[in-house]
Amino acid sequence: MRNIIGIKEMSKKEIIEILDTAKKLDCMNENKRRKLMDGKIITSIFFEPSTRTRLSFTSAAYKLGCHVLGFDNPNMSSVVKGESLRDTIIMVSAYSDVIVMRHYIDGAAKFAEEVTSLPIINAGDGANEHPSQTLLDLYTIREELGNIENKKIAFIGDLKYGRTVHSLSNALKMFNGEFYFIAPESIQIPNHILKELDKAKIKYHLLDDYKNILKDIDCLYMTRIQRERFDNINEYEKVKHAFRISKKDIEGKCNENMIIMHPLPRVDEINIDLDNAKYAKYFIQAKNGVPIRMAMLSLASGIIKSNAKKKKTDYQIIENKNIVCQNKKCVTHFEETKNKAIKKDYGNFCYYCNKEIK
Repeated sequence: MRNIIGIKEMSKKEIIEILDTAKKLDCMNENKRRKLMDGKIITSIFFEPSTRTRLSFTSAAYKLGCHVLGFDNPNMSSVVKGESLRDTIIMVSAYSDVIVMRHYIDGAAKFAEEVTSLPIINAGDGANEHPSQTLLDLYTIREELGNIENKKIAFIGDLKYGRTVHSLSNALKMFNGEFYFIAPESIQIPNHILKELDKAKIKYHLLDDYKNILKDIDCLYMTRIQRERFDNINEYEKVKHAFRISKKDIEGKCNENMIIMHPLPRVDEINIDLDNAKYAKYFIQAKNGVPIRMAMLSLASGIIKSNAKKKKTDYQIIENKNIVCQNKKCVTHFEETKNKAIKKDYGNFCYYCNKEIK
């Protein structure tokens, strides 16, 4: 296992291997663990703000004995001088053993994979994917509920731009999950995600309220309405307070074993009076980012050998001379790429940002 770009590219066995590796590393003797990657250099380049993802990757690296380079503010890099992402990745590769990257452009991680031979770990690319968040979400579900199979998950909030929801729904379909997508119509789950679920024969429901399903679900997954993803601020204003939950909305009204998760940061969608409730697992969820990211670094670098069978590709890749992706936030509109498209039996999709090509 080298690059970890997106959940859609991973097999079920690869996912389970990462979860199992995370558990082993979390339980390992601290001194022994710190020798695993002693002397290795992790370069962490964050072109977009982050607290939990950046710090937990850094913490994971230190716990494995790595040195960490990088930046968390692109204004402190040569990007402000006009350097392309391509050149940044090529130069960073000269100083690193593994690159961890977050970027505001959809498909940036997939593009970076093409221009370096070093392992790339996607720490979030625009509204596209966030594999490390998904893996720690799965780890949390397994730790709290005992297993991942056949779980009923309600996703609430910004489902259109929420890369955590896109990645987690793609992962849980491998474990026969059932989904409730709860959002205003303007930020409901994208059609290309639903096409993937239809293909996999996964059951899902599109709703505008959560109250009637609390007794049925295993996990309520809240998300923030992401102001930074909206092109039109007026559209954001219409939905910014779409959902707010507090203790009075949950206690006595839900499945007693239900858990509440949130990728964080939160704004006002979860009242602090829920923080000490037995259902609230979002701070534990964030803490679980460290063992998961230790596992990702270890497997990506090859320090721990992966034995999991890789996922077989079930599509054809087509290169194009011109830009074919209509998503204006796709990397193909910012960098010189091969304009690859994926041809499936239910449509054509951008190789980089996964959006459907009409």
